[in-house]
Amino acid sequence: MEEFSDRYWSREPLYSPASQRRGDFADLFSEAAADELVSRRGLRTPFARMVKQGSELNSVSYTRAGGVGATIADQVADDKVLAQLADGASLVLQGLHRTWPPLIEFGSDLAAQLGHPVQINAYVTPSQNQGFSAHYDTHDVFVLQISGRKRWLIHRPVLIDPLPEQTWQQHREAVMARAAEAPLLEVTLEPGDALYLPRGYLHSATALGELSIHLTVGVHPINRYSLIRQLLASAAAEPELRRSLPLGLDLADPSVLAPELRHAARLLTNLVAEPDNVQVAAVAARIGSELTRTTRPAPIAPLQQLRSLAGLTAETPVRVRRGLRIDVREGAEGVRLQLLDRGISLPQSMAAALKLALSGQVFTPAELPGLDGGEQLDLVARLLREAVLVPAGSA
Repeated sequence: MEEFSDRYWSREPLYSPASQRRGDFADLFSEAAADELVSRRGLRTPFARMVKQGSELNSVSYTRAGGVGATIADQVADDKVLAQLADGASLVLQGLHRTWPPLIEFGSDLAAQLGHPVQINAYVTPSQNQGFSAHYDTHDVFVLQISGRKRWLIHRPVLIDPLPEQTWQQHREAVMARAAEAPLLEVTLEPGDALYLPRGYLHSATALGELSIHLTVGVHPINRYSLIRQLLASAAAEPELRRSLPLGLDLADPSVLAPELRHAARLLTNLVAEPDNVQVAAVAARIGSELTRTTRPAPIAPLQQLRSLAGLTAETPVRVRRGLRIDVREGAEGVRLQLLDRGISLPQSMAAALKLALSGQVFTPAELPGLDGGEQLDLVARLLREAVLVPAGSA
């Protein structure tokens, strides 16, 4: 991890053949998994889409109404998907970190380890076909080859470290010209092989000889521009920056705009040049909120939670839910736990017990400090209901 972080992360591609790694990716995804998602899981768009020769197909060509009891109009139709695959189209299964159990677990754990939001898609490409022409992504990608073989052509960026709004379509001519050059890297991925591509690197892939399936694990990085945007939000607290500009100015005239812009820049520089502890805390809170919105903690089992609540005793082992982001704030009125879309208010007397409960270690209600037996059970029951704690034996 340290070598990858220092040498490759956000810098250059890395090809990792299966022979240099332990194990393959069979526990994450397979052809059988793709079949099950298409035929038995009731997928709807946009969790599935199809492309051919670089263009997306109209969803009516591979979806239909679900029938009695499921009259939605855009449910993926397995027979239509078969027809399109046989005709050379590629199938893209999107958001597998939300729909396929092994990848839900994998995605949650990986996001927690990397510190950046993660998405996972699967690409199913018929023999000798190309899903997308040369393009770049605005997020980093790990390619995990599941089955079949796929030839990848990698070219250097036309825009280094593009932001989410700086898509390849805005640089179409430059992308096409760069793709016509000799590739930086040409590699054929076989089952168990992996390929890392920093955002901005051009890539295209073609299935060889048989149907090919690969996963793309997209990492959406928080970057320094993200920090600047959050820091600039502090400018809203500065009255002078909120002040309206004088009337009658032609602000489209650079000579008129220049003094106003320089004055605003001086005010902004004074405000953010050396962020104080309050500003740092505010930016951290905003980044934390963004990560909470864009990452998913480990899944819970609602019925198992209910059983644990019903059978809760002083000796029931529990732990905090993995990957859950909680903003804990203590004040004169008590302790506030802020979750994604709700808050939990608790008395100050529970602060020491909460520290143990949220530490990540397995504990029992009887071990919570500073509370009597009834309070210990009440706190654990509350946190189980709120899906902050889970039974220690759960995934």
